[in-house]
Amino acid sequence: MLVIGSNTTGQHPIISGRMMKAKNKGAKLIVVDTRKIPLTEYADIFVNLKPGTNVAFLNGILHILIWENLIDHEFIRDKTEGFEALKEKVRGYTLEKVSDITGVSQDILKQTALTFGGAEKAMIFYAMGITQHTTGTDNVKAVANLAMATGNVGRPFTGVNPLRGQNNVQGACDMGALPNVMTGYQPVANLDVRPRFEGHWGVPLSETPGLTLVEMMASARKGRLKGMIVMGENPMMSDPDTRHVQQALESLDLLVVQDIFMTETAQLAHVLLPACTFAEKEGTFTNTDRRVQRVREAISPMGESKPDWRIISELADVMNAPGFDFATPKEIMEEIAFLTPSYAGITYDRLDNGEVLSWPCPNKDHPGTPFLYENGFARGRGIFSAMDYMPPAELPDQDYPYILSTGRIPFHYHGGSMTRRIDVLNREAPEALMNIHPEDADRLGINEGQMVTVRSRRGEIAIKAAKTDEVQPGSIFIPMHFAECAVNKLTDSRVEAQAKIPDFKVCAVNIGIGN
Repeated sequence: MLVIGSNTTGQHPIISGRMMKAKNKGAKLIVVDTRKIPLTEYADIFVNLKPGTNVAFLNGILHILIWENLIDHEFIRDKTEGFEALKEKVRGYTLEKVSDITGVSQDILKQTALTFGGAEKAMIFYAMGITQHTTGTDNVKAVANLAMATGNVGRPFTGVNPLRGQNNVQGACDMGALPNVMTGYQPVANLDVRPRFEGHWGVPLSETPGLTLVEMMASARKGRLKGMIVMGENPMMSDPDTRHVQQALESLDLLVVQDIFMTETAQLAHVLLPACTFAEKEGTFTNTDRRVQRVREAISPMGESKPDWRIISELADVMNAPGFDFATPKEIMEEIAFLTPSYAGITYDRLDNGEVLSWPCPNKDHPGTPFLYENGFARGRGIFSAMDYMPPAELPDQDYPYILSTGRIPFHYHGGSMTRRIDVLNREAPEALMNIHPEDADRLGINEGQMVTVRSRRGEIAIKAAKTDEVQPGSIFIPMHFAECAVNKLTDSRVEAQAKIPDFKVCAVNIGIGN
């Protein structure tokens, strides 16, 4: 098991528990991270690399695997394309070069490669620790390169396993909550896709992809985007460069927020629509391994709150938009199955009868697909991606000499909208702390628990310091859950070119004593 960019014990405890069971049965665990996370205590190999150097590391591992002949020649020949270009690219990623870029010793690099390449079956797990970079897409492609080069795809107990950051992220993306696809990742620009949706919905659809969230904020600031509905999201806490986010939201002619609590974003809204919680509604979640799970109403919606689907349907009715006259979530699921080939065989009846169904499930007789690519890739052959290491968009300099990485801690969740209302969780983690290496703290004259000011080119926050060797010298870590010292006042809104994801993991800052 190779875990890269994932604090699995804190954010995916069930999956980390399964990792521990596998390790107890003899599996090897490699943890690749910029911090000493709890999972490193169980690791056979801990690769403590510099922030933003994932591509260099992964290219270097492939270089060793090719040199040691630990690649799967048959898999590469029969099921992939582009390997020769990749082979030529990684030729230059020698042990010396990669060690210099990543800060990882040559011995650890070689040990990692030999352990992973020597395994009969190997799995790779990743999370936002590698995606929330200006090189995030390259990071994921490099992970896929490693899996394919070793033949660890399309077999049980192998594969590339993205660990979703929050509940039902997988399901939301499956349902088209992305600007460039319909349900089931059907591209909006595909002429074979749009007519099916247009015919069913009775409206013409644009072939032009929509905007990402960061692009929406930029468009709103410029006055091009006039209205926005925010549903179950708190961009005033979760988006980069909070000052610009606030400017964007305040520039809108209409901001509607649909949520279960009065969040920092909801405070800026012109209209509030009270949604109910998961326990007050029927529906489905799709988890990180693509398994569709039923959710059933435990209590009736409280107050004036309504399920999200009903609020949307009623808004559509007021706007005279056809096609939203659903009576139950079951009817919505039937439409999903009709329009989405990968969900075509998934029904409430099958789920209620206890069937375990993971998409793709193309018809009602299909048992679901527990792991992907057993019979090859959707495009025919898997394609290797040859790319060079590119440094982060914002590196430390004389004025801002430290690297800030943001993330989560086990006791709180995302922007804290829910977890910070729970007393027992607040007792465990009552306030934000800036994790700083003792060497840096001593050099700056910072004592344990002392208030400091952290500044970037975009803003500043006051926060207490906590000395720990969990972070590297030259780096600090601040969680994202605390509105009173909202770390995204500091982060950079520049995005990765393809997926348009901002960099929350490498931000240049300086640190001053006091506030």
